[in-house]
Amino acid sequence: MSALPGLLDDRLKDCTPLRRGPLARALAALNGGNAETRVVGGAVRDLALGLEPGDFDLATTAAPDEATRRAKAAGFKVIPTGIAHGTVSLVMDGQTIEVTTLREDVETDGRHAKVAFGRDFTADARRRDFTINALSLDADGRIADPLGGLDDLAARRVRFIGEADARIREDYLRILRFFRFSARFGGGALDPEGLSATVRHRCDLARLSRERVRAEVLKLVVAPHAGEVVRAMGERGILGELFGFAAPARLERAVAIEAIGGLEPDALLRLAALAVVVAEDAERLAGRLRLSNAEGERLVRAASALARLHGAAVAPDEGTLRRLLFGFGRDGASDALLLAEAESAATPDDAGFARARRFLAETPRPKSPVSGKDIVACGVPAGPRVGEILRAFELSWAERGFPSDAGTVDRLLAAAAGARSEASG
Repeated sequence: MSALPGLLDDRLKDCTPLRRGPLARALAALNGGNAETRVVGGAVRDLALGLEPGDFDLATTAAPDEATRRAKAAGFKVIPTGIAHGTVSLVMDGQTIEVTTLREDVETDGRHAKVAFGRDFTADARRRDFTINALSLDADGRIADPLGGLDDLAARRVRFIGEADARIREDYLRILRFFRFSARFGGGALDPEGLSATVRHRCDLARLSRERVRAEVLKLVVAPHAGEVVRAMGERGILGELFGFAAPARLERAVAIEAIGGLEPDALLRLAALAVVVAEDAERLAGRLRLSNAEGERLVRAASALARLHGAAVAPDEGTLRRLLFGFGRDGASDALLLAEAESAATPDDAGFARARRFLAETPRPKSPVSGKDIVACGVPAGPRVGEILRAFELSWAERGFPSDAGTVDRLLAAAAGARSEASG
């Protein structure tokens, strides 16, 4: 166990969660009496980098029943979330802390593991995926780094622990985690051994549940180095296994456009840039990743709006933008505009596309001057024909630039009603 030098050491010594709050109380309750407990995994990595951890995981030498007894005595609500693997969840003040008794994998099949409890923190570190995730932190702020994770963090290198093939065979999701962590914490060439192992096992991605793949992919595409990492995945056949079709160059352009335009990274829009050109792509992708209904509908809407812009070398004019606003709403039109810019030859700082984005953000969505009630009032019986007439009217109204004068509106409505009558006759 050694303290980090310099600024990092000071940061962890003054780490507020170790001094007060639920984490400090959990460590106090679980330490002592021949039991040792440390913060482990990603939280230690993030603290070492000066980042705010999303949550805290603890590893302890205390058996699960002893950890449960101590935590309850300290006022925690205890939930046996994974008791077969020695894991309980401690809840206090709205914060959940996962506590796992030290363990070693006895048997794995690429998705599940059988474990035996132990007392060796170094052995527990060796069963993790990457060196940067194998750090542990005691209640005094001292980091244990048995596998060189701090050096790898400093070098911006993501490296499997031990033999990369063996780590991947334990859980094939580590293929995607290798790329996701490289995109977030890396900064140069991908680790050669790890990259080669992911290529050898790329067909094993089919063994994973769609939900697990979805979670990793959506985190990957918004990571700081997503563009270059996804390009490497495409060159080595990983994207083909995931999506069938992918356009990593379009994703890189979308990332550049977001950065220059001061736009927040949008995971779903970046996913669309990577793997959606037409509505059928969106539908297929929604199924492959088991996206929510709202997510799938957003991709389909963006692809449908994009169909009006394919092949555009310059930003669309205001008339086209108004038609997109009317037909697909502000979000659908804005999504399609960014995708169109990403697939065009325009530079990421193109002034025309920037003006188009401002126009979509500031312009009210055109509102149809005719409703279904108006059509019924004209003598059309209520039923499917009302909707058909309304859609025909709105199409011609939009094509003519959304005229507002009553005479033109009446003529367009009469034409739509007449056309639908002839069609039904």
